[in-house]
Amino acid sequence: MEIIRKYFPEITEKQKEQLAQLLPLYTDWNSKINVISRKDIDKLYERHVLHSLSIAKVIQFEKGTTILDAGTGGGFPGIPLAILFPEVQFHLVDSIGKKIMVVKEISNALGLLNVSAEKARVEEISNKCDFAISRAVTALPTFTNWVFPLISKNQKNSIPNGILYIKGGDMEDKLVQLKYRNKIYPVNQFFEEPYFETKKVIHIY
Repeated sequence: MEIIRKYFPEITEKQKEQLAQLLPLYTDWNSKINVISRKDIDKLYERHVLHSLSIAKVIQFEKGTTILDAGTGGGFPGIPLAILFPEVQFHLVDSIGKKIMVVKEISNALGLLNVSAEKARVEEISNKCDFAISRAVTALPTFTNWVFPLISKNQKNSIPNGILYIKGGDMEDKLVQLKYRNKIYPVNQFFEEPYFETKKVIHIY
């Protein structure tokens, strides 16, 4: 938790309590259903929670914004962002039913009224959203083709509606293949830990 307070000192007491519950909740659920790599569970706040919150360094979502977390797995980046933005609606989708069950249980335990979850493949989704977020669920060109038809044209935020994609490594060659504009935000400009050295948030719009 210290690492979260270091970069987000403005969070409320309620948000601190919700974030603090993530470790015991995920530790418990991970012992039953493997939603996080076993070697990563003790680094949950750095590698999953803070990594997810790198999106919040790119944009502060306006009230009423709708977000699709496509291929959410165990709830990342959606659940940490839903804690940070309680007036933003998050729809978390994954094709694996067990993972969606964990997402629902953890969201309920945290009292997150702004989170809905659905077992579905991304390409089956039809509801519109302002942004689609994801942590590298599939090849970027494929992912973009799936979700871009879902992006609403109604703008209400400081950056254009589109995709916010968290990825590590070299992405320039893949971005050339896209027919959309994009901007890369190196995560190490927000967080100083070595883990983030090659991580990026890519805004595609």
